Amino acid sequence: MPFLTRRRVVSAVAAAVMTASAGVAVSGSAVAGQAGDGPYPGAEWERGDPAAAGFDPAKLAQIAEELKADKSNCLAVIRHGRLVADWYWNGTGPASAQEVWSATKSVSSTLAGIAQAEQRLNIEDKASKYIPSWAGTPSADVTVKDLLSNDSGRHWTSFIDDAVKVFAARDRTAFAVSQPQDVPPGQVWAYNNTAIQTLDAVLHAATGDQPADYATKKLLDPLGMKHSKMTQDQAGNTNTFMGLQSTCQDMARFGYLFLRNGHWNDTQPVPENWVSEATGKPSQDITTAYGYLWWLNRLGPVAKVQAPMTREDSAHAPHTQLVPSAPQDMYWALGLGGQIVQVDPGSDTVVVRLGPASLTSPVPTPTKTARIVTEALIRP
Repeated sequence: MPFLTRRRVVSAVAAAVMTASAGVAVSGSAVAGQAGDGPYPGAEWERGDPAAAGFDPAKLAQIAEELKADKSNCLAVIRHGRLVADWYWNGTGPASAQEVWSATKSVSSTLAGIAQAEQRLNIEDKASKYIPSWAGTPSADVTVKDLLSNDSGRHWTSFIDDAVKVFAARDRTAFAVSQPQDVPPGQVWAYNNTAIQTLDAVLHAATGDQPADYATKKLLDPLGMKHSKMTQDQAGNTNTFMGLQSTCQDMARFGYLFLRNGHWNDTQPVPENWVSEATGKPSQDITTAYGYLWWLNRLGPVAKVQAPMTREDSAHAPHTQLVPSAPQDMYWALGLGGQIVQVDPGSDTVVVRLGPASLTSPVPTPTKTARIVTEALIRP
């Protein structure tokens, strides 16, 4: 039986035993991506041969050509800790940093996990502990976990309205904090950029550091992400809903950290249990497609960026996956314009695609990068 056929059988069996609210990892993740598996990149990624790594080079090149036609800037493929293929287009190169838009959210979530490990915060804390103006208001019951799960109930009218208003604000954090509470937390899932920007206030109060500085010290520097930085708004606040500047190879390091369960060489920048909580199961019981600011491929009701999902919507939604052809334990950091960091524990791969932002032109979706695993990878 071909490798990927076996993986689909495993996923199908897992689908039969999991529920919409409890995403138990398929068996592939129990054996792949363990601590100590390597190698880890040093100053540069160690390179490998795609055919030796189990890929069909012609199919891999075909998918790369399709992504090139989608106006991609770069594509990087990691397997078993080695960079087995990379492409750069539109005048870019390995050191060309760009905005990764909402893929930043997965980094912001990771900072919360690091802060929790350092006992600076607990994600079960009421966010009002760190945002005093919410105390005694309808937002008093919102937890840090709600902000990480996108079910905070904070004000949201539409995806475009939400994104445009917070992006245009000079002081994005003050704007985000000042928004009203629409519904109690845990009742509606909505892709709420403004709510996620309040994590800047939470992390700053909890750690005493600007989140951009905290990210550099605790995450970017330890991983050798030398071309990456979190940015700030005009008021000096760290952008937590977008704003990370990075490269394909740097974002591959971030994905590889999660593939290795938070380990990096002989260090542990991110706790194993955080990786599991953030990416191994849904973070709430409305949509199975979302963890702690990571997109998941779990079977169940799949929410969309463009529309909220209520509990009633969830109860009547079809059970599907973000990418039905891909394994259930695959997950992604995703951003505007088809910014994709794809992690697949079962095949021990990380795939990164970056490109220009666009609200109008068709852009690659995870369905296309998933094909690098489901079609181009032909043996273990």
